[in-house]
Amino acid sequence: MNPAVEKLFDRARSPHGVIGLGGAPFGNFAAAMDDERAGATLRRAWDRGVRYFDTAPHYGLGLSERRIGAELSRRPRDEFVISTKVGRLIVPRVPPLEQDDDGFLVPGNLGRRWDFSAAGVERSLYESLERLNLDRVDILFAHDPDQAWDGAAREALASLTRLKAAGLVSAVGIGTNSTAGLAPLVREGLVDVIMLANRYSLLDQEALETVLDPAAENGVAVVAVGVFATGLLSTVQPDARATYDYRPAGAAVVGRARRIASICADHGVALPAAALAFPLLHPAVAAVAVGMRSPREVDEDLEQFTAGIPAQLWPDLVAAGLLPAGAVPS
Repeated sequence: MNPAVEKLFDRARSPHGVIGLGGAPFGNFAAAMDDERAGATLRRAWDRGVRYFDTAPHYGLGLSERRIGAELSRRPRDEFVISTKVGRLIVPRVPPLEQDDDGFLVPGNLGRRWDFSAAGVERSLYESLERLNLDRVDILFAHDPDQAWDGAAREALASLTRLKAAGLVSAVGIGTNSTAGLAPLVREGLVDVIMLANRYSLLDQEALETVLDPAAENGVAVVAVGVFATGLLSTVQPDARATYDYRPAGAAVVGRARRIASICADHGVALPAAALAFPLLHPAVAAVAVGMRSPREVDEDLEQFTAGIPAQLWPDLVAAGLLPAGAVPS
């Protein structure tokens, strides 16, 4: 791993690894929370030792950044790591909507405009710093360039590299749900960190050979997010009504999750604990990050994160055909 990036994550490391607090819930993703609950959740995370925080302008049209900044700007700056993202400028929406139409329960007077140009990326960073009430961020991701246009990832990284060269950020990368096209960027040394959502979990190892192995070979760090598969792996016994990859879970994937949960139970392990621990088995994965919506969720997630995992669990999941052999250290 890049020594500068390794040093960043060492700042946020616990004896069990690095767990980050994902910022989407603080932008009212899928469900609203008030400022009091947001602040209480962030304070509980801090008090429990969480030192990595991720956010984005996209999350609630800036609301997540404002809420996270309100808490972190009062903390010693060298005691935490924060990442945010660029690619969507927050602009007035004309005419306004009653409510945002992109999954966040916030007013629709603002909207998003794709912009990965040098000017757009610089503007996005400075607007994020203002919302965060901070003078710098540690990691800056190009956010979902695969959803914008062909070539957006390279345009974004060229812009991010200029900011890094100017000393405005310490590390740059891409945050995405897609594995497509990442390996060449990794091999060409264009990224320091990749934040990969929903593509490396107990239920989906799509990224193993296409992203994680190349990342490990080239010293690129990976932050695994969506490790609960957007809900299905978040409970001890998977619920047939849960979501998987943002959609209602089908019977086949629910059955697979229940088979994993049963083997976990045989080892005295709760399914969410295994879901948090699994990505960190890979040498490229520097951290996992999860959304936490309340102080209680902070406590629950950290209890699972710090649970001991018997080493035999992983080969037993491989033997059952539920994990590929390459995902488990030999």
